[in-house]
Amino acid sequence: MAACRQIFRSAPTYPRVKSVLTQTLRFKTTSTTPSHHHQHQLEHEFSESNEFLGSWKAPKDPKEAEANLGKLRRDYAKQVKELRKQYIYEMELQKQEKQLKDEANRNAIRIAREERKAAKAAMAQARAAERKVLEEEFRQTLCSHVGRIAVR
Repeated sequence: MAACRQIFRSAPTYPRVKSVLTQTLRFKTTSTTPSHHHQHQLEHEFSESNEFLGSWKAPKDPKEAEANLGKLRRDYAKQVKELRKQYIYEMELQKQEKQLKDEANRNAIRIAREERKAAKAAMAQARAAERKVLEEEFRQTLCSHVGRIAVR
């Protein structure tokens, strides 16, 4: 590839070689379907042009031209200021939404943890009760066996 690049750079002295090289070195894709980037380019909608573009009509009086230019600058500065305010407001809203979402997520995690703890405690109590019943049955069995052995 480096050799091709070097040939391509030295080609301006030979315009015919350069045109052939551009045709042969052109990058081609192996896929038959266009990429999604190409689709975005086709569907792109351009925003409306700014009212400042092409709005300047050059007056004959330089003072009037300077006044008009100053007015245009002030109007543009106001629009930029409003746009920045709007952007900051939207960013604050996004930040608040994210905080609410994070807080809801933390609450859900906390509730799930509490439920797991409660279920674990209930299982431990059930096991303890079962163990107590088994121990009581074992004692009863031992007492009955000891009583039978003592009677004999």
